[in-house]
Amino acid sequence: MKIIADMHTHTISSGHAYSTINELAASAAQKGLQALAVTDHGPALPGGPHIYHFGAMRFIPREISGVRIFAGCEANILDSDGKIDLPENYLSRLDFVMAGFHEFCGFDDKGTGRNTEAMINAMHNPGIHAISHPGNPAFPVDYEAIAREASLTGTALEINNASFTFSRCGSRPNCEKLARQIGKFHTPVIVGSDAHIAQNVGEFAVALEVIAGAGIEEAQVVNSDLERLIGFLKPSG
Repeated sequence: MKIIADMHTHTISSGHAYSTINELAASAAQKGLQALAVTDHGPALPGGPHIYHFGAMRFIPREISGVRIFAGCEANILDSDGKIDLPENYLSRLDFVMAGFHEFCGFDDKGTGRNTEAMINAMHNPGIHAISHPGNPAFPVDYEAIAREASLTGTALEINNASFTFSRCGSRPNCEKLARQIGKFHTPVIVGSDAHIAQNVGEFAVALEVIAGAGIEEAQVVNSDLERLIGFLKPSG
């Protein structure tokens, strides 16, 4: 399976990443990617960009180094109602929005039940396309419930390569359980590098191992085909 777009990347605007958009795009082009989503952290994350950053993404060229650029955000889930840190009038300006749990954003681990409730409620926001790194062991959830609801709402669940290498230690067993549920419910999937530096753009090897091991079909993987990806993004954005 070939991934044609990296849908989870961070620039220096995230405050703890180390490359510019031009550098990310150049790396994506070098690795043969057709598209790149720039998904800096939402403003609730300490050190993250001001909300105005997401209103100004219209200034970014739609293509850099021959790579199609999707303006996006990795928003933060703030409470059990699934509220995130970008209002609707900002979401509607973006091509791609992920939402996920991050520490120090006002919603630390509330236990599996509350975490699951919050994630499911976020899926019902029509401006959210995907859930980022749902296998994070710092925020346990009910994987069967998450995969079932994501299938019903058409929300993609991310298999995040950095969760197996640099971030969120202990994620792999959770992600493997989640991947099996994704296969069971035919849930949409997004594969992301979660690159915080240009060299890691397009790194998907372990995520693809997990997907293959769970028997997930290529047609479920939204960013394995550019036409499929564009069709997936259109309903919400």
